[in-house]
Amino acid sequence: MAAGGWLCGLLCLALAAGAAALGKRSPVKVLSDGMWRELLQGEWMVEFYAPWCPACQNLQPEWEKFAEWGEDLEVNIAKVDVTEQPGLSGRFIITALPTIYHCKDGEFRRYQGARTKTDFINFISDQEWKSIEPVSSWFGPSSFLMSSMSALFQLSMWIRHCHGYLTENVGIPVWGSYAVFVLATLFSGLILGLAMVFLADCICPSKRHRPPPYPHSRKIAPESAQLLKKLDEEQEADEEDISDDEMEGKEVSDRNSSPNAVRQRPVNTAATMEKS
Repeated sequence: MAAGGWLCGLLCLALAAGAAALGKRSPVKVLSDGMWRELLQGEWMVEFYAPWCPACQNLQPEWEKFAEWGEDLEVNIAKVDVTEQPGLSGRFIITALPTIYHCKDGEFRRYQGARTKTDFINFISDQEWKSIEPVSSWFGPSSFLMSSMSALFQLSMWIRHCHGYLTENVGIPVWGSYAVFVLATLFSGLILGLAMVFLADCICPSKRHRPPPYPHSRKIAPESAQLLKKLDEEQEADEEDISDDEMEGKEVSDRNSSPNAVRQRPVNTAATMEKS
């Protein structure tokens, strides 16, 4: 009976400990695409992981232990599942797993040290992050370039979900789903091209639609005006001289042609008389 009581007591304690462990909330915060702006304020240590990654699974116990020191170190410990949050993985250009970033007041540094609880604590308490060059503002998560990359990653995930919905729920074959995406891409490209042509025509219209420039819209300096007037007068004088020469040449040609006509008449009459 005593042994049975001891066993029951140990079993109750084990069950209570298990329930407490299950009911205890993890100190690690889970970030999503819509929460990334929280990283711009305060100090953070963020882990990017994937559930299928063995290295990420090995890191989880150390990361959980490190998170228990977050309140004492005044640092937020968080993690991001790249398979569920493509926007955040696109902002940080995650190319290896797991990847850890240190964020403080909008500055982002990639952690590349040892991955144990003690190393994480020393990295924060000794401010070892100051020796790491922060990410350039051009490639920071809040930059326009990385925002565009985040939108591209989200679009790819949306296309993947649509493909799964069409093939699994609707029953469309795989090639049919690809054909739908091809047609959608062509149609969207056509609409975008027409919009760009319309905007370009509005901003930079062609020459045939532009109003003709006024020849006398600009003010001419007095010296330039006198020079232009003198050139016009010389051009008119040259034209008058040319016209006078042409008139004289015409008169001379007329005078030369009239005697020849008179001379030819007797010759012609004489010829007619001989013929008669």
